[in-house]
Amino acid sequence: MAEELEFERNDIRDDGRRPPRAVVGSHSVEEAMFGRLFDRSVAARIWDFVRPYRRSVVISVAAVLVFSATQLLIPLIIRYAIDNGLEATPDSRLALQLAMLAFALVILVNYGASYLQESVVGRAAENVLFDIRTAMFSHLQHVSLSFMDKTEVGRLMSRLQGDVNSMQEFLETSVLSVGDLVLLVGIVVLMLWLDWQLGLLTLSVLPVLAIVRSIWLPHARAAFVASHTANSVTNGALAEAIHGVRTVQGLDRQEVNFNLYTDKAHTNLRAHLRASRLAQVMVPLVDTLTGIAMAVVVVVGGARVLGNDLDLGLMVAFLFYIQRFFDPIRSLTIQYSVMQRAMASGQRLIDVLDVPVTVKDAPDAVQLSADADGSVEFRNVTFGYNPDQPVLRDVNFRVEPGQTVALVGPTGSGKSSAMALVHRFYDVQAGSVVVSGHDVRQVTQVSLGRQVAMVLQEPFLFTGTVLENIRYNTADASRADVEAAARAVGAHDFIMALPDGYETLLGERGGSFSLGQRQLISFARALVADARILVLDEATASIDSHTEMLIQKALTKLLEGRTGLVIAHRLATIRDCDKIIVLQEGRVVEQGRHEELIAAGGLYARLSAVGGASFDDISLEE
Repeated sequence: MAEELEFERNDIRDDGRRPPRAVVGSHSVEEAMFGRLFDRSVAARIWDFVRPYRRSVVISVAAVLVFSATQLLIPLIIRYAIDNGLEATPDSRLALQLAMLAFALVILVNYGASYLQESVVGRAAENVLFDIRTAMFSHLQHVSLSFMDKTEVGRLMSRLQGDVNSMQEFLETSVLSVGDLVLLVGIVVLMLWLDWQLGLLTLSVLPVLAIVRSIWLPHARAAFVASHTANSVTNGALAEAIHGVRTVQGLDRQEVNFNLYTDKAHTNLRAHLRASRLAQVMVPLVDTLTGIAMAVVVVVGGARVLGNDLDLGLMVAFLFYIQRFFDPIRSLTIQYSVMQRAMASGQRLIDVLDVPVTVKDAPDAVQLSADADGSVEFRNVTFGYNPDQPVLRDVNFRVEPGQTVALVGPTGSGKSSAMALVHRFYDVQAGSVVVSGHDVRQVTQVSLGRQVAMVLQEPFLFTGTVLENIRYNTADASRADVEAAARAVGAHDFIMALPDGYETLLGERGGSFSLGQRQLISFARALVADARILVLDEATASIDSHTEMLIQKALTKLLEGRTGLVIAHRLATIRDCDKIIVLQEGRVVEQGRHEELIAAGGLYARLSAVGGASFDDISLEE
């Protein structure tokens, strides 16, 4: 999990401050987080997404070069018209007509090149962003849960939305930057070619620009860093508040949470305002220098025109070139902040794409057959979310095919962790989990998922119809199969009472349903999958006693021929299991049938003697 920790290390701290300066590979953490003006490694990775559309890139670059060429020709046409077409002679009239024709052709080519460039690069950029989004979504669907456990949803959403949008801005304007550079070089060459003395005089203002820019860059970079930090922290706080709104309202924390969020939002506002101010510093400077350069040309060039040392048309052309000369500088100055954000966003997107998938199929993984017996065995299993802090320690037990086994123990004893290992959400640090005679690391995850159905304590329903939710993992299940599963768990009647029955649309997470109803639908979802192993992780904890009684009757029938792994605290649920495994501090301290454990007079027997309807009411500690 070192790579996952590295990802978190490179992310933003909750207090909004930058992480301590450290080195990641050949880059500082700041560079790893926020990029440099141009990062070759980031550019190379982004190019992998651009490469399929390189033909569009070539067309766009060619179009922008043509566009830049037309911009360079316009002042030359104006010079020709002034110097050769302002006298009342037939030759002058012809020269003026030729200049007008040339001007019209150049404007037409200019428009066509601009339209072609905009349309082609825009389409290519959208395709690239589509590929990036789908690649990130696909990768996040497969990353290990150990990474998701430690990563805030708000941070990921910030990358999927904000950072992708920053890349979009860069991709749509990057080709224009090429044109700006070509235009800038072309103007310098033409000014020096037309009149090198006037050209050098015009370029004399550039050292001032270079000095100011060298002072501005570090401050601008720090402002971009702070704005990225504040934005990520604010997004994380917003996502957390939305996901935990029920808890917030239940604890009457609205005012406190509002104040906390407002503080983060104000920090975000100040950071963005400062970044915005610094981003705009260079624009008025460039405008000022433009005015100074034009004034110099008017004064010096005008004197030379009056002294017949300079053609009027050439001086006018110079004025146009000066105006156009500072336009690409102004544009490139703005592009600096765009590129800065793009390099930062590109690095952050790559960080997500590079999160390792630690739980993946082995090269020689086999398919778990559909007629697998459904046995489950833990062999000397040691596991911890942090390898230095094991949750399970040398756990051994076996569940025979068709048995229903209950795991009991206090909070933190490792019950849910053991169930997660059966589905191979995580890999063990030592030992092995064996399902149907196969180590789960040696079978494909898809085939294992078909054999293990899980119902969790907190049911998750997706936006869609009730029917679609029940057959979420079994798309080919018939309507009759879905209704049979719903009847078995006692959900059919309340579903049919809905306005559109099984076609009723659910809101986000099924918020319009009670918790018990959502749990019944998740039960039906697991049962329609017809898996050999059914895992119930405190699945009846949120259901009232009457509904639980109905479910217990259904489960008794449905678990026939299937292996059931049950985490439950209610004694009524535990009592009838084929085997009860008692966990304490990650170790198996007892196992056997209810009657056997009572007769043994151990920990389970003492707990039963204390009484109570639920193990939640009793401490399992010695």
